Amino acid sequence: MGILEMFQLNGKNALVTGSSRGLGAAIALALAEAGANVGCHGKGSEDAISGRICQLGKKSFYFSGDIANPDTHASLIEKTIAEFGSIDILVNNAGTIRRAAAATFPQNDWDELIAVNLTAVFRLSQLAGRNMLERGAAGKILNIASLLSFQGGITVPAYAAAKGGVAQLTKALANEWASKGINVNAIAPGYMATDNTATLRSDPNRSRQILERIPAGRWGEPLDIAGAALFLCSSASDYVHGHVMLVDGGWMGR
Repeated sequence: MGILEMFQLNGKNALVTGSSRGLGAAIALALAEAGANVGCHGKGSEDAISGRICQLGKKSFYFSGDIANPDTHASLIEKTIAEFGSIDILVNNAGTIRRAAAATFPQNDWDELIAVNLTAVFRLSQLAGRNMLERGAAGKILNIASLLSFQGGITVPAYAAAKGGVAQLTKALANEWASKGINVNAIAPGYMATDNTATLRSDPNRSRQILERIPAGRWGEPLDIAGAALFLCSSASDYVHGHVMLVDGGWMGR
């Protein structure tokens, strides 16, 4: 197999959660452009990304559901298998964030963030991984971690706790499944220009502080994540297991 062929996903079936916009949309389109059928997910009733994937000549669907609800996890995996015949690639991208001082952080917000950002990642990975194991098939599971998998952040205790858990979960699953041909890895995006960072970007002082520390000198864009995601979802990364890849403009090396 030539090196370029290793990045091709022809015949592969993927699911990308939280793919109606932002990082998830960029990842879903990248996988489709590489040849995969891609199932899309979001909380809203409308989606444009699955339509764009179909225009590329690939199969797609859109599933609307709140992954804080445990019933959604099995439904997403079952829908993917029903539509495509199998699930070969799972990208756990869906996430949410709430900001408040730790001393007054609401319990409901804590519960929601852990459910969406950590519990759903485990349950979806468990269900997809179980299917791959039962089929004896190789597969790729890609989690979206964060700089806060390594750092504590400010006024985001639940998000930091969940993303720290995602990094450790990635390693734990890789330890069990690497020998079975299932790669479990994660991307830790830096400061990206998405909805999750709107509050930071709208604060002139905080935005300036962040940009001054990023060696690349800019906020990241969703397309900056797409190439790393394609690598970790393709045969090019077959010997990469349990890795949390920083895509951060150099932030962590500063």
